Amino acid sequence: MPAVIVVHGGAWAIPNNLAQDSVNGVKAAAREGMSVLKRGGNAVDAVEGAVRTLENNCVFNAGHGAALNTRGEVELDAIIMDGRTLASGAVSCVKNIANPVMEKARAVMEKTVHVMLTGQGANMFAESIGMNTVPTEMLVTQNERKEWEKHKNYVTGVMEDFNSQWAHDTVGAVAVDSAGNVACATSTGGIRNKMVGRVGDSPIIGCGGYADNSSGAVSCTGHGESILKVTLARLILSHIEQGKSVAEASRVSLKYMGDRVQGAGGAISVSPSGQWAATFTTERMAWAAVHNYTLWYGLDPDENLKEPFTY
Repeated sequence: MPAVIVVHGGAWAIPNNLAQDSVNGVKAAAREGMSVLKRGGNAVDAVEGAVRTLENNCVFNAGHGAALNTRGEVELDAIIMDGRTLASGAVSCVKNIANPVMEKARAVMEKTVHVMLTGQGANMFAESIGMNTVPTEMLVTQNERKEWEKHKNYVTGVMEDFNSQWAHDTVGAVAVDSAGNVACATSTGGIRNKMVGRVGDSPIIGCGGYADNSSGAVSCTGHGESILKVTLARLILSHIEQGKSVAEASRVSLKYMGDRVQGAGGAISVSPSGQWAATFTTERMAWAAVHNYTLWYGLDPDENLKEPFTY
């Protein structure tokens, strides 16, 4: 069966000055994910490769380019999950790892008996396996520091912050490989000016992401507190299990989140058979997918552009 990779660069009010760079970034990540699959990698390898590309792109709020908390510090969250075995790994409040999905979450999944490590424990684990660390300042862009300084005394709730144009969001990827195995990965720097120690949906299994070969894989983005309340990733897959298409399951679940807790967001989803969707209720979401020699991408609502993709 043909492999599929879908990526997102966050669902939020993406301003025009970041629009083209955001689209270019997700297209590059989708190409990388598909290249991994074509080189013989599995779905887990593909989502890791795609998200690593996004974490290394300072346009996005993950890894390099992460948002700063109230103390002006970086706290990164990430998850990766293998739909074949339900193995998963997650980290939260990580300060000095450039690629939290690749270097930390996957290591937790493959080298420990746990699912999630946080804070000091995550750093101790990194040291125990000889993981490379970087000075936190290397992950902070000049623009992020400038914006944080501008808004550090601007007191609002997380919902108001999220709906503004200065609240960057999450990145993620889902994939199905030629054997029908699915996987997801999600990574974030959180929301600017968040409380120290705040953990959103991204590293929480069933919320920021979920993957199961029996139904599919999902990576979520948007208002983290709302996503947590409705366990959005697992909710989407439950609708797929009840017979809805991937696109309809995503639409229904996002509408429920909006109606029930007034939260906006987005999700990318893929089924083991190769159905996929990129759906959002925010002003914009940067997304891209590669399927059947075509690169699909979009930013605005109902935008579904395409161009040929050659391996």
